[in-house]
Amino acid sequence: MDDDGAIRLRRVVGKLARQLNTSSTGAGLTPSQASVLGLIVARGPLSLSELSDLERLNPTMLSRMVSRLHGMDLIDRIPDPADLRSASVVSTAEGKRIDQQIKARRAAAVSECLTLLSADQVASLTEALPALEALADVMQGLSAPEQDRGARGPA
Repeated sequence: MDDDGAIRLRRVVGKLARQLNTSSTGAGLTPSQASVLGLIVARGPLSLSELSDLERLNPTMLSRMVSRLHGMDLIDRIPDPADLRSASVVSTAEGKRIDQQIKARRAAAVSECLTLLSADQVASLTEALPALEALADVMQGLSAPEQDRGARGPA
Protein backbone atom coordinates (compact mmCIF):
# COMPACT_ATOMS: atom_id res chain seq x y z
CA MET A 1 0.00 0.00 0.00
CA ASP A 2 1.35 3.43 -0.88
CA ASP A 3 1.31 6.49 1.39
CA ASP A 4 -1.99 7.76 -0.02
CA GLY A 5 -3.60 4.40 0.69
CA ALA A 6 -2.22 4.38 4.24
CA ILE A 7 -3.56 7.91 4.79
CA ARG A 8 -6.99 6.91 3.47
CA LEU A 9 -7.02 3.82 5.71
CA ARG A 10 -6.12 5.87 8.80
CA ARG A 11 -8.79 8.44 7.99
CA VAL A 12 -11.55 5.92 7.40
CA VAL A 13 -10.69 3.91 10.51
CA GLY A 14 -10.67 7.11 12.56
CA LYS A 15 -13.97 8.24 11.08
CA LEU A 16 -15.58 4.86 11.76
CA ALA A 17 -14.27 4.87 15.34
CA ARG A 18 -15.66 8.37 15.96
CA GLN A 19 -19.05 7.40 14.52
CA LEU A 20 -19.21 4.25 16.65
CA ASN A 21 -18.11 6.14 19.75
CA THR A 22 -20.83 8.77 19.39
CA SER A 23 -23.52 6.13 19.17
CA SER A 24 -21.89 3.59 21.40
CA THR A 25 -22.83 3.63 25.00
CA GLY A 26 -26.07 5.23 26.08
CA ALA A 27 -25.09 3.89 29.50
CA GLY A 28 -23.55 7.04 30.94
CA LEU A 29 -20.04 5.93 29.98
CA THR A 30 -17.52 7.69 27.80
CA PRO A 31 -16.13 5.67 24.88
CA SER A 32 -12.88 5.18 26.84
CA GLN A 33 -14.75 3.97 29.92
CA ALA A 34 -16.77 1.58 27.73
CA SER A 35 -13.52 0.28 26.23
CA VAL A 36 -11.95 -0.29 29.66
CA LEU A 37 -15.11 -2.04 30.87
CA GLY A 38 -15.11 -4.24 27.75
CA LEU A 39 -11.52 -5.32 28.39
CA ILE A 40 -12.25 -6.11 32.02
CA VAL A 41 -15.30 -8.15 31.04
CA ALA A 42 -13.40 -10.03 28.32
CA ARG A 43 -10.07 -10.59 30.08
CA GLY A 44 -10.59 -9.95 33.78
CA PRO A 45 -9.42 -10.15 36.41
CA LEU A 46 -6.69 -7.77 35.29
CA SER A 47 -4.10 -5.90 37.27
CA LEU A 48 -4.15 -2.15 36.82
CA SER A 49 -0.75 -2.28 35.11
CA GLU A 50 -2.01 -4.90 32.62
CA LEU A 51 -5.07 -2.76 31.96
CA SER A 52 -2.90 0.33 31.50
CA ASP A 53 -0.72 -1.51 28.97
CA LEU A 54 -3.70 -2.88 27.04
CA GLU A 55 -5.53 0.45 26.86
CA ARG A 56 -2.39 2.57 26.60
CA LEU A 57 -3.64 4.94 29.26
CA ASN A 58 -1.51 6.71 31.80
CA PRO A 59 -1.96 5.48 35.39
CA THR A 60 -3.71 8.67 36.57
CA MET A 61 -6.31 8.55 33.79
CA LEU A 62 -6.83 4.83 34.32
CA SER A 63 -7.23 5.32 38.06
CA ARG A 64 -10.00 7.86 37.43
CA MET A 65 -11.77 5.51 35.03
CA VAL A 66 -11.49 2.56 37.38
CA SER A 67 -12.85 4.68 40.24
CA ARG A 68 -15.78 5.77 38.08
CA LEU A 69 -16.58 2.22 36.94
CA HIS A 70 -16.24 0.97 40.52
CA GLY A 71 -18.50 3.77 41.76
CA MET A 72 -21.13 2.70 39.22
CA ASP A 73 -20.86 -0.91 40.51
CA LEU A 74 -19.69 -2.12 37.10
CA ILE A 75 -16.38 -3.51 38.39
CA ASP A 76 -14.92 -4.71 41.67
CA ARG A 77 -11.40 -4.16 42.95
CA ILE A 78 -9.59 -7.21 44.29
CA PRO A 79 -6.70 -6.27 46.59
CA ASP A 80 -3.45 -8.17 46.13
CA PRO A 81 -2.77 -9.84 49.50
CA ALA A 82 0.98 -9.85 48.76
CA ASP A 83 1.07 -6.11 47.97
CA LEU A 84 -1.73 -4.02 49.46
CA ARG A 85 -0.84 -1.10 47.16
CA SER A 86 -1.78 -3.30 44.19
CA ALA A 87 -5.17 -4.49 43.00
CA SER A 88 -6.87 -6.28 40.16
CA VAL A 89 -10.25 -5.47 38.70
CA VAL A 90 -13.06 -7.77 37.65
CA SER A 91 -16.49 -7.03 36.22
CA THR A 92 -19.68 -7.32 38.22
CA ALA A 93 -22.86 -8.87 36.83
CA GLU A 94 -24.10 -5.33 36.12
CA GLY A 95 -20.83 -4.54 34.33
CA LYS A 96 -21.28 -7.60 32.12
CA ARG A 97 -24.87 -6.57 31.37
CA ILE A 98 -23.87 -3.01 30.44
CA ASP A 99 -20.97 -4.30 28.30
CA GLN A 100 -23.34 -6.60 26.40
CA GLN A 101 -25.74 -3.69 25.92
CA ILE A 102 -22.96 -1.51 24.50
CA LYS A 103 -21.76 -4.27 22.16
CA ALA A 104 -25.32 -4.88 20.96
CA ARG A 105 -25.81 -1.16 20.23
CA ARG A 106 -22.55 -0.97 18.32
CA ALA A 107 -23.34 -4.12 16.33
CA ALA A 108 -26.83 -2.83 15.51
CA ALA A 109 -25.41 0.50 14.31
CA VAL A 110 -22.95 -1.26 11.99
CA SER A 111 -25.54 -3.78 10.78
CA GLU A 112 -28.01 -1.03 9.97
CA CYS A 113 -25.42 0.83 7.92
CA LEU A 114 -24.31 -2.33 6.12
CA THR A 115 -27.85 -2.75 4.77
CA LEU A 116 -27.31 0.50 2.84
CA LEU A 117 -24.24 -0.86 1.02
CA SER A 118 -24.21 -3.12 -2.02
CA ALA A 119 -23.73 -6.86 -1.60
CA ASP A 120 -20.30 -6.53 -3.26
CA GLN A 121 -19.24 -3.83 -0.79
CA VAL A 122 -20.36 -5.96 2.17
CA ALA A 123 -18.48 -8.95 0.75
CA SER A 124 -15.33 -6.83 0.30
CA LEU A 125 -15.56 -5.62 3.89
CA THR A 126 -16.05 -9.17 5.13
CA GLU A 127 -13.02 -10.37 3.14
CA ALA A 128 -10.92 -7.50 4.54
CA LEU A 129 -11.69 -8.32 8.19
CA PRO A 130 -8.79 -10.78 8.76
CA ALA A 131 -6.28 -8.29 7.32
CA LEU A 132 -7.73 -5.43 9.41
CA GLU A 133 -7.63 -7.59 12.54
CA ALA A 134 -3.99 -8.48 11.83
CA LEU A 135 -3.16 -4.79 11.30
CA ALA A 136 -4.81 -3.91 14.62
CA ASP A 137 -2.81 -6.62 16.40
CA VAL A 138 0.46 -5.41 14.86
CA MET A 139 -0.28 -1.79 15.74
CA GLN A 140 -1.23 -2.74 19.31
CA GLY A 141 2.08 -4.55 19.64
CA LEU A 142 4.01 -1.39 18.86
CA SER A 143 5.13 0.46 21.93
CA ALA A 144 6.05 3.78 20.35
CA PRO A 145 5.20 6.73 22.66
CA GLU A 146 3.37 8.56 19.87
CA GLN A 147 0.86 5.71 19.81
CA ASP A 148 -0.16 6.25 23.43
CA ARG A 149 -3.67 7.62 23.90
CA GLY A 150 -2.33 10.13 26.36
CA ALA A 151 -0.06 11.64 23.67
CA ARG A 152 -2.65 13.38 21.54
CA GLY A 153 -0.37 14.95 18.99
CA PRO A 154 -1.31 15.83 15.39
CA ALA A 155 -2.65 12.90 13.42
